[in-house]
Amino acid sequence: MVVDWALTAVFAVLALPCVLRLVRLDYVRLGHGVRHGDLAELLLVVAMVAMLSPVGGPIPAAGWQAVLVLTAGWFAVAWWRGRPGCAHHALSAAAMLYMVTAMPHAGMAHGPWLTMATMDARLALPLVAVAAAGYFVVDAARTGVLVVRGSAVAAAGPGQASRAVCRAVMGAGMGYLLLASAL
Repeated sequence: MVVDWALTAVFAVLALPCVLRLVRLDYVRLGHGVRHGDLAELLLVVAMVAMLSPVGGPIPAAGWQAVLVLTAGWFAVAWWRGRPGCAHHALSAAAMLYMVTAMPHAGMAHGPWLTMATMDARLALPLVAVAAAGYFVVDAARTGVLVVRGSAVAAAGPGQASRAVCRAVMGAGMGYLLLASAL
């Protein structure tokens, strides 16, 4: 229970840099794709908080599934149209959709609310979870190295340092959650 609350707090704190970027950055100059990425990151952070919180989220699992399908679809189409930066957001939303959909729903221990903290069974198709976890762990490590080096991230433009830190923490959290729920 302590780990669940600690992880919930970590991901709740990640919402702050997402919101600050959304209210402070000049998206006319940076481009709408950057804003869409920041909005997606905020959505995924909120979904992680809902999934990790021992209390559950105020949105039923079916609501999250609908939102994540739309998010994954939006970024998959953008990726297909040649925006390579959208690939990570499409994969992240698809992985979150997988977790929400593949978690056991047979018992009503948590009702319709989205919560993985009290999950006593494993996700369906654990091989998918392990493969996705591999992607997120590698991406988190790669992004973490860039954050530690700092100069490349800072030179990339406004908000990039905070984006990189959020991506590294989210990737590590996604990898952990996927592995913990698959094994």
